[in-house]
Amino acid sequence: MKITIGIQLAPARGGYPRLRDAWREAEDLGADCIYVWDHFFPLAMEPNPTRERIYAENFEATTIQAAMAATTKRAQVGCLVHGNSYRNPNLLADMARTIDHISGGRFILGIGSGWYKLDYDEYGYEFGTAASRLRDLDRDLPIIKARLGKLNPPPLHRIPILIGGGGEKVTLKIAAQHADIWHFFGDPETMKHKSDILDDWCAKVGRNPKEIARSTSSMVPSSGAKANLEDYIKVGFTDFIAHTSGPDWDLQSLRDLIAWRDKI
Repeated sequence: MKITIGIQLAPARGGYPRLRDAWREAEDLGADCIYVWDHFFPLAMEPNPTRERIYAENFEATTIQAAMAATTKRAQVGCLVHGNSYRNPNLLADMARTIDHISGGRFILGIGSGWYKLDYDEYGYEFGTAASRLRDLDRDLPIIKARLGKLNPPPLHRIPILIGGGGEKVTLKIAAQHADIWHFFGDPETMKHKSDILDDWCAKVGRNPKEIARSTSSMVPSSGAKANLEDYIKVGFTDFIAHTSGPDWDLQSLRDLIAWRDKI
């Protein structure tokens, strides 16, 4: 069983030069995958008595991924995850194909239904409901896949689709239909339960569940949750992702994960 180690570098609360250095360092350390997020504002905002919000630094996801693709050589690059509502699906497919060429065939298309209301409100997107956003994702994924098949030149490889989310009635059904990688997070018992439901959906839609890699956000292995990482492997998870943000983009959690992986 191959264990894959990744890191999400939230492109927020710091400047581009350090962010660029962080993803280069992450690749040098041995990260298999390097992700960003898709938000227009940092997720945590502090109220300000004289202004409605304090907006810290934050960079847009697709352009950052293109920069990552151009300045790395080995690691896969992607987003954990794109908000489906933010881009026309045909356009998103074209962006994915273009970044795939820039990377030399190392792009992962991570996508979810979206959830962060401030992004929607500030940028003029209709927020809708959780159900309507999932319906849109269900509608748009076949459009994305069809456009990827029409583009000239085509992608350099069949771009893996990573779907994030754990909704048992809709999201996991969509993952069973379209995902090459499924990402969610929780304790091992919860993750086994979700993974079993994904397997059930695979049976219903005629998909081999072994075609879908299981990915989770990881605690730092040196923490008290260290033993839990092996428990995730026991229930079928092979992809582990650390997380960090600016201004420093500290990579210690990645170092710990790689050391844990190499030890086992």
